[in-house]
Amino acid sequence: MTHIPTLALEARDLTLAYERAVVFEHLDLGVERGSVTTLIGANGSGKSTLLKAFARLLTPRAGAVLLDGEPIRGQSTRAIARRLAILPQKPLMPSATSVRDLVSRGRHPHQSLLKPWTPADAAAVDEALAATGVAELADRDAASLSGGQLQRAWIALVLAQQTAVVLLDEPTTFLDLSHQLEVLRLVRSMNSERTTTVVMVLHDLSLAARFSDRLVVLGDGRVLADGAPWDVLTPPVLRHAFDLDAMVISDPATGTPLVVPREPAPHRA
Repeated sequence: MTHIPTLALEARDLTLAYERAVVFEHLDLGVERGSVTTLIGANGSGKSTLLKAFARLLTPRAGAVLLDGEPIRGQSTRAIARRLAILPQKPLMPSATSVRDLVSRGRHPHQSLLKPWTPADAAAVDEALAATGVAELADRDAASLSGGQLQRAWIALVLAQQTAVVLLDEPTTFLDLSHQLEVLRLVRSMNSERTTTVVMVLHDLSLAARFSDRLVVLGDGRVLADGAPWDVLTPPVLRHAFDLDAMVISDPATGTPLVVPREPAPHRA
C-alpha cells in the first residue's frame, strides 16, 4: 500500500530572503492535508513571502519546501501545477479574453502535444464555472466584471486546475463585506466538498477565524502562534503580533472568535 503523508506541504529549516533582507531563518511549518490554514500577521511579517516559497515562486536561501513529502525543487513546473495552484494577490489579466477562456487556462497543466483539449477538460471548466456562480457570465469579457465577479472567475480557474492544494494570497482584498463572505464561503465549500488543502493569507482576523481550521501568526521572522482560532487569537498574541489592544469575544452567529479593538482611554490633562 502506498504511504500518503499526512502533511500536504512542509517548510523544513527554511530561510527566505530578498537580497540582504532576511524574512525567515530556520522556519519549520507543516500544513495538514485537507485543512484550511490561514497565515495572519502584521504588514511585512512575511505572509506572502512564505506563500511564494510554497508555490516555488521564491527560491529559499536554505532549507526545503516539500509537497506530499517530496522536495518541490527539482520537479517540473507542469508536475507541480497538476498538484498545486496559486492565486496571487494581483493576478495578471490576459487581454481580450472571455470568462470561459480565463477559466480554461486552469486546464493547461493537464494538456500536452499528445493530449490536447479533451471532453474532460471542458467538463472541468463547466463544473468550475457552475460551482463559482459565474456560468451565466461565461461569454462576458472578463475585464468587464465587477470585483466580486472577477474574483469568483479567478477562483473558478483554480478549481478547473483540479489540484489537491490551493494557495490564495489575500483573496478578499478590495471586496466589500458581502463579496468577502461570498468568496470565503466558496473557499470553504471547495475544501469540504473536494477535501482540497487550502493555505491563504487574510487580513481580517475575525473572518480568518470564521473560515479556518488553523491560524498561523507570523512576525519577528518566526511563527508567533499556531493552532485553532480560539487558541491563537488571544489578547497577548494580538498585542505582540499587531500592537493591538483588543477583546476577543464569541461571534453570536458562528461561535468563532470575534476581535473587538478597544478604544484608548481618554487623555486627561
